[in-house]
Amino acid sequence: MTSTNWTASSDDDQERVEQTDHEYYMFPASHQQQRMYLLDELYPGSPLYNIPKVVRMRGSLNTEALAACFAEIVGRHETLRTVFGREEDELMQFIAPALDVPLNRIDLLHLPAEEREAAAMQIAAEEAARPFDLQAGPLLRTLLVQLGEQDHLLVLTMHHIISDGWSSGVLVREVAVLYEGFVQGRPVELPELPIQYGDYAEWQQEWLSEEVLDEQLAHWRQRLGDDPPVLELPTDRPRKPQPTHQGAVKTLALSKEWMKPVQELGRREGSTLFMTMLAAFYALLFRYSRQTDITIGTPIAGRNQEEVEGLIGFFVNTLALRATFEPETSFLELLHDVRTATLDAYAHQEIPFEVLVRELQPKRSRNDSPFFQVMFVLQNAPLPSLQLSGLSMEILESDDEPAKFDLTLMAIEREEGVVLRLAYSADLFEEATMERFLGHYQTLLQEIVKRPETRLCELPLLTASERSEVLSAWNDTRADYPQDAVLHELFEAQAARTPDAVAVSDDRATVTFRELNARSNQLARVLRERGVGADVAVGVLMERSVEMVVSLLGILKAGGAYVPLDPSYPVDRLTYVAEDTAFPVLLTQERLRGLLTGHTAEMICLDSEWERIAG
Repeated sequence: MTSTNWTASSDDDQERVEQTDHEYYMFPASHQQQRMYLLDELYPGSPLYNIPKVVRMRGSLNTEALAACFAEIVGRHETLRTVFGREEDELMQFIAPALDVPLNRIDLLHLPAEEREAAAMQIAAEEAARPFDLQAGPLLRTLLVQLGEQDHLLVLTMHHIISDGWSSGVLVREVAVLYEGFVQGRPVELPELPIQYGDYAEWQQEWLSEEVLDEQLAHWRQRLGDDPPVLELPTDRPRKPQPTHQGAVKTLALSKEWMKPVQELGRREGSTLFMTMLAAFYALLFRYSRQTDITIGTPIAGRNQEEVEGLIGFFVNTLALRATFEPETSFLELLHDVRTATLDAYAHQEIPFEVLVRELQPKRSRNDSPFFQVMFVLQNAPLPSLQLSGLSMEILESDDEPAKFDLTLMAIEREEGVVLRLAYSADLFEEATMERFLGHYQTLLQEIVKRPETRLCELPLLTASERSEVLSAWNDTRADYPQDAVLHELFEAQAARTPDAVAVSDDRATVTFRELNARSNQLARVLRERGVGADVAVGVLMERSVEMVVSLLGILKAGGAYVPLDPSYPVDRLTYVAEDTAFPVLLTQERLRGLLTGHTAEMICLDSEWERIAG
């Protein structure tokens, strides 16, 4: 946002409307809220856009002080008193002057101690999945679950239409500050909010003029084009016509020492950690999909002004970052391109993603997100554990959350290093697949640090255990066999054991062991009649086929030696081999009859002459 003229809302200068027994402030909805409301209309009752936070509270808890905190915060932030509806076909925010959001409570002390944790987590999951009514509200729910005298879970759930990830942090921090003051009996004055979300929504509508919109759209139209390709990752299960959005999470911790070379590579190339890890993500997706044109979504806070930093509201925007490259592109080249694309996107971040979708209207071949199907997030400002008077607060991460996209890779910076958190669609992927995916990402990061100039198609992905499995365990094919038997005799023994099992097939025929044994015997008799025996070579000029296998076995059964001639080789090379070995018989196929000339060998076409051979 280049320039901002904020005007705080007041009772005197805002329009009021009557709804039932309440008097509301009325503001236009922001572009983000308009799309969220549309999604709610398309999928009513869906919890997909609920934002839950579970806070563990250990120590002596003053529940009255906690309830007072939420009463104060609801009065402080207009978004928490907001509902939505249409006024002359325009979506509006209706803000109540006051609203009671009760702190609901559930006591689990009646359960055996060993059952309380699981019961509390189940309650938290059910609360997080309970839908909101955007027209009736409230769009904030608070629930306190007691597991012990000094052990509670605080479950906070907001709808995305009034909140985002940053807002959850604002809410938890303000609860902590207010609670500290209430339990100590001293007044607490939080910094005054210079504006409210309604002011931001009005400003957004005015700022996004036709001139600004045209300039922003021109950039994104050039970057994204009319029809970015859909990323087709190999999945464990077929894609459902209507996804359930059932999700799961896998995590992998990378220590601070392990991450140092990655950070140093970025600094050396003038790139941030976000850019470096995003480029590695592109490389991994390329290796999985073999696609060289990939778009990844990434959220951006959308709070470019100091006035909105302390607000609870829906500010977050989404950027669609498209990268095109070649398999021979080096990682360094990809990193430089990603850096340029990211900086360009940051310079044009103000246009809401919802407006971008509406104006560019990308084609959508299935029920998925416009422009991209995977996201990458770097979270470099995690909330620390909060220590209060006689009470500690810790935000818990959930491993069971709805999947809005096929994959979302989040890199969370912490004091001890970086935690990779991979949220994925359980409709599409197995847990083991996603565990390998994270392992491959770690391997790729490790390799690009060592050799950043390596081409993308050559970057190794296998972990040490996978490499050992492929090279050693899977390759350990040694088996005992009779030392005095030759190959065609071992084949005949197998044919006797499993005569009706499939032995060989091509695109035209499938042959059992019994049939293959019989055909090779017939050919062997024909070759013996032509003098093939010990020390006699027979040329085999054939494409991969059932006839080729019949030929090799037939020659061995006749006692001769076969000379393979690959039809794809240059004719001069084939002619040299024929002259050097001077084979008296050449087995081939009708379509290859004229490929090799200038030899004196008797030519037998197994496909066109088989009736004579079989007789």
